[in-house]
Amino acid sequence: MTLPRRTGRLERLTLPGVLTTEQAARTVAGIAAVQRPDGAIPWFRGHHLDPWDHVEAAMALDTAGEHECAEAAYRWLADHQNPDGSWYAAYHDGDAARPTDRGKETNFCAYLAVGVLHHYLTTGDEVFRERMWPVVADAVEFVLELQQEGGEIGWKREPDGTPLTEALLTGSSSVYQALRCALALAELQDAPQPDWELAAGALGHAIRSHPERFADKSRYSMDWYYPVLAGAVRGPAALARLDERWDEFVVPGLGVRCVTPNPWVTGGESAELALALWAVGDRERAARILSWIGHLRADDGLYWTGYVFADKAVWPEELTAWTAGAVLLAVAALNGDEPTCAVFGGAELPRGLEPDCCRP
Repeated sequence: MTLPRRTGRLERLTLPGVLTTEQAARTVAGIAAVQRPDGAIPWFRGHHLDPWDHVEAAMALDTAGEHECAEAAYRWLADHQNPDGSWYAAYHDGDAARPTDRGKETNFCAYLAVGVLHHYLTTGDEVFRERMWPVVADAVEFVLELQQEGGEIGWKREPDGTPLTEALLTGSSSVYQALRCALALAELQDAPQPDWELAAGALGHAIRSHPERFADKSRYSMDWYYPVLAGAVRGPAALARLDERWDEFVVPGLGVRCVTPNPWVTGGESAELALALWAVGDRERAARILSWIGHLRADDGLYWTGYVFADKAVWPEELTAWTAGAVLLAVAALNGDEPTCAVFGGAELPRGLEPDCCRP
């Protein structure tokens, strides 16, 4: 995989109508202020940390050049990985000694691969990549233990070790992106992983061609756009998918609903849809959605999680590091930040080996 050229910092996070340089700097500082001295990044101080959102915030810090903060976040994961390659679903205030949900969610554990590749492409730090490779490899092996015969990924292992075989389209799509990033890391490590290639191919095929293999969560906007965001569906099919339910989920001037028919738009879903639109070449609509969610921005640079427009009320009253992180990553992609484009655009990421399942 080609190592992108590393260019500017805050200028990559400036977008007319969305963020000025000063606003971007304040958002970066807001995320950094949430981070604990040990590297953990909870949703906000006093709330919980989950591994997926922790990585999302770390990637945002890297886009701004805060590489030491991002590396500390990945070090936290390396230091607190469970023996089976997993992490717990939630830790109180990011305290590794205080897990509040001992379930182990597959997409939470897989997402480390996206963050590690992003950090490496941002910094070129070979020592970091070498140190994190076994952490990523163990996490991937944990996740693939829950892959089902149809390619889909069971979403969770219960605290007692019981695997839940039900697959979620959003979670499996996120795992697909992570597997492709893990395969890219394997290439850099010169450590071929043929089983991962088969797993990624089967998973991508299931997402594209077999909706019946996933639980019906079609009321949630993430199930609508995540196959596009994660790279499983691209090209004309991706644009058709996004157009098909646009009017159901998009509230002009406000953002993207989390779930229909609830009158609630969220910053995270809006920023992720913007990333999905960018990934399929629709930069205009992506920038427009990012401009709409300025109403969720707080004075400290962070973003409110959501807004109930029927009541004209912010809800819940929480400023989350991961929402701010998603906004920064979307802006970075729209501005051509090469590491961010690499992991979300996916043009050079391995695709795995697709099965013969539906071929004549």
